Amino acid sequence: MTVERGLRLMAGAFILLSVALGHWLSPYWYLFTAFVGLNLFQSGLTNRCPAMFVLRKLGLRESLPLVSKG
Repeated sequence: MTVERGLRLMAGAFILLSVALGHWLSPYWYLFTAFVGLNLFQSGLTNRCPAMFVLRKLGLRESLPLVSKG
């Protein structure tokens, strides 16, 4: 598994979990959903994310860059 795929899986799981917790326990859990969304937005702009650092330390590999044949 690559770092990018692990990041998408982690973000999706956190969003689903926080929406469920917000629905069944407390609406304050929606703030965590917003935090994950803002972190994804920031990561898309800067290509830096604390979760990517953690996933690299756990041994996930980087994806290979796409090479265009032209």
